[in-house]
Amino acid sequence: MSSLSRELVFLILQFLDEEKFKDSVHKLEQESGFYFNMKHFEDQVQAGNWDEVERYLGGFTKVEDNRYSMKIFFEIRKQKYLEALDKHDRAKAVEILVKDLKVFASFNEELFKEITQLLTLENFRQNEQLSKYGDTKSARSIMLIELKKLIEANPLFRDKLGLPPFKASRLRTLINQSLNWQHQLCKNPRPNPDIKTLFTDHSCAAPTNGSRAPPPTNGPLVGPIPKSGGFPPLGVHGPFQPVVSPSASTIAGWMTNANPSLPHAAVAQGPPGLIQPPNTAAFLKHPRTPTSAPGLDYQTADSEHLMKRMRTGQSDEVSFSGATHPPNIYSPDDLPKTVVRTFNQGSNVMSLDFHPMQQTILLVGTNVGDIAIWEVGSREKIVHKTFKVYDIGSCSLPLQAALMKDATISVNRCLWSPDGSILGVAFSKHIVQTYAFIPNGELRQQLELDAHVGGVNDIAFSHPNKSLSIITCGDDKTIKVWDATTGQKQYMFEGHEAPVYSVCPHYKESIQFIFSTAIDGKIKAWLYDCLGSRVDYDAPGHWCTTMAYSADGTRLFSCGTSKDGDSHLVEWNETEGAIKRTYSGFRKRSLGVVQFDTTRNRFLATGDEFMIKFWDMDNTNVLTTTDADGGLPASPRLRFNREGSLLAVTTNDNGIKILANTDGQRLVRILESRAFEGSRGSSQQIVSKPPIVNALGAVPNASNPLSVTSERPDRILPAVTMSGLTAVEASRTTDVKPRIPDDSEKIKTWKLADIADSTHLKALRLPESVTTASKVVRLLYTNSGLAVLALGGNAVHKLWKWQRTERNPSGKSNASVVPQLWQPSNGILMTNETTDNNPEEATACIALSKNDSYVMSASGGKVSLFNMMTFKVMTTFMSPPPAATFLAFHPQDNNIIAIGMEDSTIQIYNVRVDEVKTKLKGHQKKITGLAFSQSLNVLVSSGADAQLCMWSIDGWEKKKSRFIQAPATRAAPLVGDTRVQFHNDQAHLLVAHESQLAIYDSKLECLRLWSPRDALPAPISSAIYSCDGMLVYAGFCDGSIGVFEAESLRLRCRIAPSAYISPPISSAGSIYPTVVAAHPSEPNQIALGMSDGAVHVVEPSDAEQKWGAPPPQDSGAHPQITSNPALSNNQTS
Repeated sequence: MSSLSRELVFLILQFLDEEKFKDSVHKLEQESGFYFNMKHFEDQVQAGNWDEVERYLGGFTKVEDNRYSMKIFFEIRKQKYLEALDKHDRAKAVEILVKDLKVFASFNEELFKEITQLLTLENFRQNEQLSKYGDTKSARSIMLIELKKLIEANPLFRDKLGLPPFKASRLRTLINQSLNWQHQLCKNPRPNPDIKTLFTDHSCAAPTNGSRAPPPTNGPLVGPIPKSGGFPPLGVHGPFQPVVSPSASTIAGWMTNANPSLPHAAVAQGPPGLIQPPNTAAFLKHPRTPTSAPGLDYQTADSEHLMKRMRTGQSDEVSFSGATHPPNIYSPDDLPKTVVRTFNQGSNVMSLDFHPMQQTILLVGTNVGDIAIWEVGSREKIVHKTFKVYDIGSCSLPLQAALMKDATISVNRCLWSPDGSILGVAFSKHIVQTYAFIPNGELRQQLELDAHVGGVNDIAFSHPNKSLSIITCGDDKTIKVWDATTGQKQYMFEGHEAPVYSVCPHYKESIQFIFSTAIDGKIKAWLYDCLGSRVDYDAPGHWCTTMAYSADGTRLFSCGTSKDGDSHLVEWNETEGAIKRTYSGFRKRSLGVVQFDTTRNRFLATGDEFMIKFWDMDNTNVLTTTDADGGLPASPRLRFNREGSLLAVTTNDNGIKILANTDGQRLVRILESRAFEGSRGSSQQIVSKPPIVNALGAVPNASNPLSVTSERPDRILPAVTMSGLTAVEASRTTDVKPRIPDDSEKIKTWKLADIADSTHLKALRLPESVTTASKVVRLLYTNSGLAVLALGGNAVHKLWKWQRTERNPSGKSNASVVPQLWQPSNGILMTNETTDNNPEEATACIALSKNDSYVMSASGGKVSLFNMMTFKVMTTFMSPPPAATFLAFHPQDNNIIAIGMEDSTIQIYNVRVDEVKTKLKGHQKKITGLAFSQSLNVLVSSGADAQLCMWSIDGWEKKKSRFIQAPATRAAPLVGDTRVQFHNDQAHLLVAHESQLAIYDSKLECLRLWSPRDALPAPISSAIYSCDGMLVYAGFCDGSIGVFEAESLRLRCRIAPSAYISPPISSAGSIYPTVVAAHPSEPNQIALGMSDGAVHVVEPSDAEQKWGAPPPQDSGAHPQITSNPALSNNQTS
């Protein structure tokens, strides 16, 4: 239902309430599900009208929706059950138990049994927990307090607990405005009209001289029409309030009143339209005579034209304007679908734009802050420029602080000016940069604007005053307009209540305006003045939305994705501000924000579901799709060239594919044949072509500078790893794009930090009980970072919680404050079922719910679901054989679990219905690792057979498999436990085996491999990414810990066991970390589960704060800010 329909329901609710139709009010509240009336709910609970209570709740939620809803229904039904017992109505109590409460047995069987046992008591207050139960009235009041808290916390009730603010009798006011408007359209309006019905449009009776009144109209109100005189209160509708004439609240209205005398706050109400159609130019150019001129004949030529325009529209909300579009002279064969070029950019592409004149020149911006320009025909990267701040001293203090704290920066948007002479780049931190583009390939810096506080989310060009301007928007909720030549700020628009996501400047006739969208889903429109927004609309999806016009500027489209992944591509009726048509064909849950583009005034394209989808603008169904020969991310970015003959699309391996139609293929062939015919002659002295490599590949020519223009060309600098460029390195001297060499130590040796003394780090051994210790087989932090959970080989769990104290105000885990070994008051242990007398030999597995409330675990027996507060077993399932060996929650549905089994299969299990949905077969030995990638839509499994398998989440078919490669020091084939973990970017995969650490890409191709040697010769016992994806922590069987850079697997720091294990124990030599866990928000904190049952929390010392020293700063050059192209940047395609 559209936002206007939703608002209409609110108006009807207000009307029914004012007219005292109480039952109807609550029925509409329940059926619409828009407004939860807490007062009505409380009244029904206090009255004990349980059927009405559940019926009313049913309009908003169901028992199984979430844990809050389940608790709400349980409390209500429990109260009803206790009241029946209190009245000694055993039959009623049994009916409630069987009919209403049994549904909860599958979630907590023990609780259900306990409730059932109350039937055996003479007075249920004999139960210790119910001993304080008072009378019915007080019990209901106490329950209501709990219910209100649950309802307010339940996300399904969000924004439904209050009515939007609007004046009393709003519906009556709107109807009276409509009557005023209808009366104004009368050819000869009578001074005291007689309104007898609302069922037909009002029209004053024809005068006696026989002149004909205009027919009724139901078209849209495209602009303000002055009223002819006062319209008295209607006799038969006394409560209707007299209103003033419509004001310039529609865009049509504010175009007509370009210089209104009223400030924005005084703009009158009324649903604004989006944009005045071009064929109402006469209406825009000739403002009406003021209303003080009495007896005016409104049937002038332009109002006749306006009336015809209004009558061509349809009356419903999703209506079609009267504007006609040219016939379809294109066919689907005109769409670019043939892959003609594949480029490797080397880092994740965030923005694309073809040159408006030279249509094979493509501008690219990436997630590491650099930009590149490709010549598609010749396959040349003619420009490559890494990010740097040219004058850090002139930047604002917030920007300097942001860059010093974290030098990572990304391009959010890059694009050409209308004539292609300038390109603009918006970055993820404060800055906008512009460059003049010289056709020989040179870029000359023009402006550097400290534009917004936070990220600059979009940039556009326009000509509001005949000179070129730059429009930007950002996280600071503002839109700003800058002079493109001088950089002087011309306008700043404020009014959004959330970060502004995109801008879309346009013009109609002589009217220049800007649409903007924010991440709360609001669409606003602005003239180039300081009078505020003229439009306030809700975009479909209520989150990230972009808007674009067709090439001829006559049709307006938007594409957006909600937080839940629902995508909406729509065409707008500009006149009414309503959605004209909605295009279908998106997957139910899009991964990332779906991008779109238009071409030829005919076609729309979006990147969705690992493919490109095309629509004819006049048809809501998908016209055709292409997967561009595979390799696309879930929501690829895309861009047409001006003629629509070429289409650039991003790939999931940091590349770009160019698709072409017949014309595009011909164009590319022509340019290819002309390649290197002197077109670059003058630029060769300036441009040093960078090697085109994979982000995780090698730099074949490390001796050459990688930037476009080197400030010190005589200075030869080695390539460095991406993750080495942290915020500490903000003063590095070169504008060089970092690359990862195959063996970085051979090019430049960084000093390896070797920590052997406890004074060089902070280590804390967590307290233990007197029970017999057993080696730690599984270890993890809670998602909140407030606790550590360990599973021992004896099937017993231990939970340590850090308390909030003056020394630890955040309550998060750390190595300075001793936590509490936590147990519930009943003293029970959280213990898994086992099948034999030696659980140490079983393969244990564990997984934690996202809210830290439940843990799922197994130690060779059944899988148990524990309550983390009470340690009680909620349920068990999956009786062996075979036993479960690995557990992983589905990323989109916590009720779906992937369970690796001892018999080498993977079972996809639905907890809610207790059913195995499917069984995956592909391994030869037990499953030892599972990892989901939501962006790739895959599950990767690993086994004791040292094999990796990739499975599609949609159909669970196997997409690919391969055995991990053996290092030179090991004979193939390998066997043994193999673990997998996806990086934050959801595209790169860490694979850990006793013989190696390896990084694999989305195609299961090995990009990096490190095997034990030199300082770390022992087999690897465990490995994990840091929470920011910058580091890899590995434990070794000699007790050492290695800290590696995530992209290059370059050893950054070695921690000897003597540094964190107390001396009496370290002498044993056989104690080592069996498992390493990484803190969820502190990238330099780890927990170590040891072979002797101990758990240690380890952090760098206060003096160092990070593991291993970064490369030293080169001397002799002024500082600059260099981007940090780490894999930790999440892919947002």
